[in-house]
Amino acid sequence: MSDHCSSPGDRSLAPLMQALQATLAASAFDVARDTLAVAYSGGLDSAVLLDVAAQLAQQQGLRVLGLHVHHGLSPHADAWLAHAQDFCTQRALPLHAERVHLDKLADSGVEEAARLARYAALGRLCRQHGARLLLTAHHLDDQAETVLLQLLRGSGLAGLSGMDGCHTAPALLGDPDTLVARPLLGITRAQLESYARQRGLAWIEDESNADPRYTRNALRHQVMPALGRVFPGYQQRLARSAGHAQGAQELLREVAEADLLQCRRDDHLLMPALRGLSEQRFLNLMRHWFGLRGMRMPSAAWMQEMRSQLLQADVEAQLCVSHPDGEVHRYRERVFLAPRRTPPDEGAVIRLRWEGQAQLRVDTYYGELHFDLLAADDTRRGFSPQWLREQPLTVRARSGGERIQLGANRPARSLKQQYQSADVPAWERPYLPLLFAGDALIFAAGIGMDCAHFTSDGERIALRWQAD
Repeated sequence: MSDHCSSPGDRSLAPLMQALQATLAASAFDVARDTLAVAYSGGLDSAVLLDVAAQLAQQQGLRVLGLHVHHGLSPHADAWLAHAQDFCTQRALPLHAERVHLDKLADSGVEEAARLARYAALGRLCRQHGARLLLTAHHLDDQAETVLLQLLRGSGLAGLSGMDGCHTAPALLGDPDTLVARPLLGITRAQLESYARQRGLAWIEDESNADPRYTRNALRHQVMPALGRVFPGYQQRLARSAGHAQGAQELLREVAEADLLQCRRDDHLLMPALRGLSEQRFLNLMRHWFGLRGMRMPSAAWMQEMRSQLLQADVEAQLCVSHPDGEVHRYRERVFLAPRRTPPDEGAVIRLRWEGQAQLRVDTYYGELHFDLLAADDTRRGFSPQWLREQPLTVRARSGGERIQLGANRPARSLKQQYQSADVPAWERPYLPLLFAGDALIFAAGIGMDCAHFTSDGERIALRWQAD
């Protein structure tokens, strides 16, 4: 039996430290190599998380840094930044901050806009300072709020699954490699408050957290206290339900992956395979496909209407169903998901100068023009690098009457004929640039190179178009 008696502070730290260590282990965090970033607003939750991380850093030699986002929405924002700097200085931790601006937003849009700007800034800061793992201080009460809010919005299983303990969030952070982890999801706010008082932590109170115009605040201050009086411990029950939903959602993802394997060819889906799916598997597959492409999830009514149009349209129909983030196209029994883009100006002429670069960016057409140097044993023909350097290159859209010859033993044909032979969908053609050397068309994206200026001797360059 030990003679040592643990203090209240030790007992309150233990579950927090264990939760943090479990998160680091689950994310394969390498103490010797990786850097740990903590999103630190200055509020209670993030103050506790950063304080625990600082203690772990002292014990194990972790590299820990605080990240603070200055929104400028509150008149106290500068004071919060100063507080954050003092808090980190006291713990010998570096603090990195970024200022973001949210202009011309209605009140109803501030909450979401601030969240998106915050995560984007945190992603940039992680990349700038080499942090592979970003911790946020969401706790059990936050999880319960999220599940309840999604339920009231009529969300499906993905929404009811709540927040993940650890995942990537490329759409939010702008990087597919940075992990976001929430080690406190099993800890209540009451536990965080107890720890903070025992440690004598100072934290700030954001006055916007009391504003009932924001949906989450109204839920937090008006609905959840009433739930707590009638259903003590409801947070754990909602979190448990979220865990059940996560399991069911994982099964749906596995089914969608299997269906996608059967229905997808290259960048599109095949209508014959889609017709063989039940209604729910069809919709589940499409939701999964939208998620893979980083597009917002449409409403159930929109999904049903899209399914009806895809299944009922004639085989030769060129169907387009519009979505806020893009378009669903059907072309010759194939289904494509295209991002929303602005068509290039038909009369625009983009002047290029090639000086040996591997690629040239052409933003107007949402892609890059690649100049591939062919190997000596490659039998393909291409353009002389010296000849290309000397040419006044221009990128243009179709104006009508252009013809291209793809091989010496093949006739020159109109672009329309070539697009049809290459099976290029009509809706994609306006975004495929034409490259001219002077007045001569030498390359048509989606079709190939004109052979008139090919060389078979010495170094050769093959042109290739890579769309975003």
